[in-house]
Amino acid sequence: MSIVLTGCAGFIGHKISSLLLHQGERVYGVDVLGNSWSSELQGRRLDSLLERPGFSFHRADVSDSSELRSIFKRIMQSDSVSAVISLAALAGVRNSVENPRAYYEVNVLGTLNLLELCREYGIGTFILASTSSVYGAEVDGPVSEDADSSRPLSPYAASKKAAETLLYSYHHLYGIDGVSLRYFTVYGPAGRPDMSVFRFIRAIAEGEPITVFGDGTQQRDFTYVDDIARGTVAALGITCFETSNLGCGSPVALNEVVRLIEEGVGKRAVIEYQERHAADPMITWADIGRAKEVLGWTPTVGIGEGIRRTVEWYMANREWARELT
Repeated sequence: MSIVLTGCAGFIGHKISSLLLHQGERVYGVDVLGNSWSSELQGRRLDSLLERPGFSFHRADVSDSSELRSIFKRIMQSDSVSAVISLAALAGVRNSVENPRAYYEVNVLGTLNLLELCREYGIGTFILASTSSVYGAEVDGPVSEDADSSRPLSPYAASKKAAETLLYSYHHLYGIDGVSLRYFTVYGPAGRPDMSVFRFIRAIAEGEPITVFGDGTQQRDFTYVDDIARGTVAALGITCFETSNLGCGSPVALNEVVRLIEEGVGKRAVIEYQERHAADPMITWADIGRAKEVLGWTPTVGIGEGIRRTVEWYMANREWARELT
């Protein structure tokens, strides 16, 4: 199978690319690169993929339709692509409040550009990386895919919901098998430096204060990146339209994550509390029954083991990872 995977140098994209290559698939990676805070990580991830047989790289911004069209034309001249996995996106709830237009250009227009190319070239499967943020409202129990997602709390969440609706439209109109995967708080080794787990590990290890928005009792359904990669690859077998949560199914308080990191690093955290952001829900909690039934997927790495592995990665790469702020 030959697959176009956008966002291949990203945290999750690299893991999925690696898993596909391990399974003997052909991966055409697309990424814009160049985000200042993650350029070092992106370069290391991409270098590791370029060493693997079956991988080729194409640099492009998914919001640029002419760039994408040129890449697809070159690929399709020599190969037949079966699926697109769309991971290229601007992520982050708080940043989207400051720059909503950029989020719509990449997350919505980029999805539209890719779907148009799938229609044009007859590519039958489209996997969209979405987010638990689409659920928006506060919950008091596990949220299923049928829950109301019409009131997103941030432009980021709204852009992902818009991308999901586009995917359904192209499934309805053109028969593209579409799967929208709602990821819940992904973490793990070599993760995004702007996410809480990486920030906390780095700051605690280096004796710097950490910032907690709220009182730390807010809970997230932290999901290990390897589990997310397995669930995404499993979605390639779907031959219809489907929406599925990918989460651990067990929300954990932020204070508990800090405690686990302290234990792993061997240092106490210096915590500076700030007001919780209006775009941040108090809890995220995935009902993963559909993923188990439809994808045959269950998470395998709990929060204790996941944090231990992530701390170990940071300490092993501390010389350069400490500069990723």
